[in-house]
This record gives sequence, C-alpha cells and structure tokens, in this order.
Amino acid sequence: MIIRELLNTLDEKVPFASSESWDNVGLLIGSKEIEASGILTALDCTMEVVDEAIEQGINTIVAHHPLIFKGVKNITDDSYGPIIKKLIQHDINLIALHTNLDVHPQGVSYMIGQHIGLKHMRLLEEQEIPYYKVQIFVPDKDVEKMKSIFNQHQLAQTNEYSEVFFQSQGKGQFKPSEHAQPHIGQANETEIVYETKLEFMVESHEIQLVKKLINDYHPYEEPVYDCIEMKKSAPTGLGIIGELDNEQSIQSFVAEFKEKLQMPAVRYIGDLKQSIKTVAIVGGAAVEYAQLAKNKQADLFLTGDVKHHEALDAKMDGINILDVNHYSEYVMKDGLKNLLKTWIAEPINIQSSKINTDPYEYM
Repeated sequence: MIIRELLNTLDEKVPFASSESWDNVGLLIGSKEIEASGILTALDCTMEVVDEAIEQGINTIVAHHPLIFKGVKNITDDSYGPIIKKLIQHDINLIALHTNLDVHPQGVSYMIGQHIGLKHMRLLEEQEIPYYKVQIFVPDKDVEKMKSIFNQHQLAQTNEYSEVFFQSQGKGQFKPSEHAQPHIGQANETEIVYETKLEFMVESHEIQLVKKLINDYHPYEEPVYDCIEMKKSAPTGLGIIGELDNEQSIQSFVAEFKEKLQMPAVRYIGDLKQSIKTVAIVGGAAVEYAQLAKNKQADLFLTGDVKHHEALDAKMDGINILDVNHYSEYVMKDGLKNLLKTWIAEPINIQSSKINTDPYEYM
C-alpha cells in the first residue's frame, strides 16, 4: 500500500475535512508516493516513538496529536527539530488524525468508554452538516431537460439514490420589456405560463455548480430560483454518553477507572456521595462540555486538563467531573490499530506504540 492509498482510506473513514479549522491533520511529513512498510499508531510522536518505529522496520506513524501544530519557523537542534530531522533522515511518514478522530463515532471518547465498560454509547453532541435546498421554476416543456443536466453532473442524489427531485405545477406570470428577448411570450405583453417548481438537495460544495448550470441552461433570460441553506444531523460528533452495567459509588467507579486505564491519579470535582450510572466522556481537554453532559442527565463527566476556576465553576453548578488527565487518550493507540485492521484490506504490519508519552511524573 502506498501512502496515497492509505491517506485516501483514512480520508474516507475519518474525513480530514471534519477536523477543526485550527487543527493540522493528514500527512505532516513524508511522501505520498512511497510504499508503507508498516503502520505504528501513537498518541504523540516523540523521539522514543520514532526510535520504536525504526527498530520495528515501520516507516509510517499515525499519531493523534500533531507534531507540527503551531507555525514552524525553523528546524534546528532545539525543541521538536531533532524529531523532525530524524523522521526525514529515516524516510518515515508522519500522519496526524486529531480532531477528525475525536468526532468519529468510534473515536477517542468511544474508545475510553469501551475500556470502562459503558453500554449503549451514543454521541454527546451531534455535528450538523450544512446543505442546500434548491427551488427552480421551469416551463413544463423544459423540465426534463433541466433534470437531465443536473443528473449529468451527479447532482440531486444521496448515498444510495440518484435523480431525487420533487416537482409541483402552477402558473407563472411575467411581462417582458421592449428590450427583453423572452423564451416565451412577446415584448410588452403579460404572459401566463404553466411552470413546474423543481426542488432538490445538494451539498454545500455543489451550490456554485448548481447556480452556473441554471444560468447556463435555463431557457429564461433571468431564471428564478432559490438556494436555501439548511442543516442535517451528521453521523459524527464530539464525545459520547452511555451507561454502566450497574450503579456504582464514585469511590468504586474511580478505583475501577484507575485500574482499567492504568492511571496513577485522577482528580474529582463534585459530590462525593454521588452514585454513578450514566457517564459522558470527551477525551482530551473539553471542560466546556460539562454543562451539556449534565443537561443530558449524565451523573459524571470525564475529561482532562480542568483548571482551578473551571473546577470551582463546575462545583457551584452542581456538575460532577472526573479529570482523567489528557493522557487518558492513549487508549486510541490500540483502538486505532483495530480500526485500521478493519479498514485496510491488504496485508500490512500494524502495531500500536508501547511508549508512554505522558509528560508528567506522579509523586
């Protein structure tokens, strides 16, 4: 499998376009035209992770956190420079799947939920996809021609259906000026025409093409049409919410969480007498979703990197939060490895990094 093919597969399964605008995902270092000798999944691309890939004869690292994130002004012996240089020197490709993996329905939060045994997991916050409803008014005799033009450009279709139109008939009225060149009617005379209102849906990136086709092929000099922006639920979204098999005390839940994820320490904010049944998770740092979790009846919200004043605010608002450290996202290494094995048909060595990249020492 060449890297271009791998990127195409990843873009199909975890679309790069679903990442946040500030993010940096996709191929960060490497070449799209070389063969992948193997894939190593990692949370962070550290020097130790690069050495691990070299030792295993793997030339492609797929990391969750982008190594190149802020603007890189130079590559020297400082900071991340040595890592970047080593990747290039050893022809190792580095691919990042960050916020696009976060919003995948089986992404990082889902993977954490699997580790702690949550059932009936669903998205905490569903994303919405913008699209357009197009309404165009066409003389009855020209309707099939216009539909044919849209069909030729693969418009008015869904994943499984094509030629998806709705049409209704009515009467149109207009009076051409003396300078007009009407397709139907005479200058300075009011004309009544039997017309069809043709309606169909298109994706946002198709709307400019639709407008061009209407203006190029509609029989009228000045076609009348509407492009109405709408939104629909996407299959992606941030975070998950689910239920435990049995209700637990907060003390019991925390003890099990630390054992299952091998976390030496966590921080709890909230009522120590709280019983836990429904749990919401947003991996990484996402305390801003704590209120949404409470609104959706979660007994406990799991995230990381909660600051002092954020914790005080949550406590005042009666929200129970378990700060499980940003590094809890490390479960994505095995989770992504398993997903890649289902996504990639041809045989390729896929391993998850064994390196602990948690920058903290717990004392």
